[in-house]
Amino acid sequence: MAEIKRKYRDPSVPIEQRVDLLIDQMTTQEKLMQLAAVYVNDAFNNIETKTLSQGKLLGCVREGWGHFSCAVRYEYPANGVCLANSMQKAAFEETRLGIPVVIHDESLHGCMAQGSTSFPQAIGLAATWDPKLMERVASAIGRETAARGVNQALSPTINIARDKRCGRTEETYGEDPVLASRMAVAFIKSMQKENVICTPKHFVANFVGDGGRDSNDIHISERLLREIYFPAFEASIREGGALSLMSAYNTLDGAPCSANRWLLTHVLRNEWGFKGYVVSDYGSVVHLLLKHRTAATRALCAKKCLEAGLDIELPGNECVSALMRSIDEGELSLETLDENVRRVLYVKFKTGLFENPYVDERRAVQVINCDKHRDLAREAARRSMVLLKNDGILPLRKDLHSIAVVGANAAVYRPGGYPPRNTSGESPLDNIKSAVADACAVEYAQGCALRSDSHEFIPEAVEKARAADAVIVVAGNANGHGWKDAGENTEGEEHDRCRLELPGAQEALIEAVCNVNDRVVVVLINGSAIVMTHW
Repeated sequence: MAEIKRKYRDPSVPIEQRVDLLIDQMTTQEKLMQLAAVYVNDAFNNIETKTLSQGKLLGCVREGWGHFSCAVRYEYPANGVCLANSMQKAAFEETRLGIPVVIHDESLHGCMAQGSTSFPQAIGLAATWDPKLMERVASAIGRETAARGVNQALSPTINIARDKRCGRTEETYGEDPVLASRMAVAFIKSMQKENVICTPKHFVANFVGDGGRDSNDIHISERLLREIYFPAFEASIREGGALSLMSAYNTLDGAPCSANRWLLTHVLRNEWGFKGYVVSDYGSVVHLLLKHRTAATRALCAKKCLEAGLDIELPGNECVSALMRSIDEGELSLETLDENVRRVLYVKFKTGLFENPYVDERRAVQVINCDKHRDLAREAARRSMVLLKNDGILPLRKDLHSIAVVGANAAVYRPGGYPPRNTSGESPLDNIKSAVADACAVEYAQGCALRSDSHEFIPEAVEKARAADAVIVVAGNANGHGWKDAGENTEGEEHDRCRLELPGAQEALIEAVCNVNDRVVVVLINGSAIVMTHW
């Protein structure tokens, strides 16, 4: 093998030239390994306890894989930083060409890795109508994300929420293209100033199928795409300068978005001038075979997606690995392969990964979930609240002797989907008790479960409400820690809704309480619209 020429390591050389110098020395295998990832689940010793084998992970780095999905999510900050640095050291010093790796995670309203600050969910931040506040929040999220060695965020979610039955409405900035565009630009520019690659998603029209179903077949006109569903993505590229973008699960008139050349090449690159790389939504490449039935093999799935303009398969490499075994048979042209790799390397050079692959291990402890960020999260939470109606009950009088707190969401912490792992939060009941201290008695009764139709415990709540000077009912929906926990979830990913009323017996509880006390405040904790006509 020819001697490696390290000129591509010289930061004084223009990026495009550095990219070409590196590509010229890469084997076909090395190029393909820059177009896929290793999923952290594949590096667990124990999938149930999420016990990570750092040896397995570092072994994958030494093999030459270019991207790692959620590799440090399950480690607390100090350990996570050490692991991230070890991965970069192995890539930089123990592989033939020394190409640094990209480690990604979700950072929708706080980096999803262990112990990060949890900010209000996206729909709440949108309700502030304040891009300047979004800039401050995104900067804080970016600092925490970068401090633990995560250099790509699969955020923000900028799909337009036109059908509120979609379970993932809470992840969006709502139904208005202008508001979504302003929030997206504020988020992306602020995050990328902290040297975290942003990945707006899901391109395009992911949540607007019949009934608001996530990832369904979409049949809408190009005019609707350009007037409603494109603007936030276009602004993210042209104004926000996003360096990555995620394709969507759904199809557009039968063509999968992850293999749609009109979307990923003609519109995204030729019209909008996008220079970064496109990643697949998790598993959307193999969906060409398993769901859309537009490819007969895994190798053909990869071929079709790469030719269309998608660059990286996430979260793993099952289709790209299959392509590796057949590329010599003409499955994919080397010109197409080089173009895909060129975009990936461009971003790695652009973000300075070759010059600064490591992070300061002391900074993680200083920055992640610090007092300053927690104070900002409280400010953002206050600003995100929306007062729908007030008949003079609010603010509550300071001379109250007793308050009854009831409702399915009163005594639980609901952070919203994709929250930071193991970040604790106080319930509304905890905060009410703290706010009144010893000045007022606080009585609690759940009254009803979130989803159950049972009225068994409503009488207990009614009696406490009857005796109280004021009542606070905390109702709504749920999509809490561990966003796929089946238990109580009534919205969120994989939990699209068929009705917009409060689930279970919650409406009956509200009506029963109001029958015995006319000083009632209803607080809704929810990620999407709730119909209130009955009460």
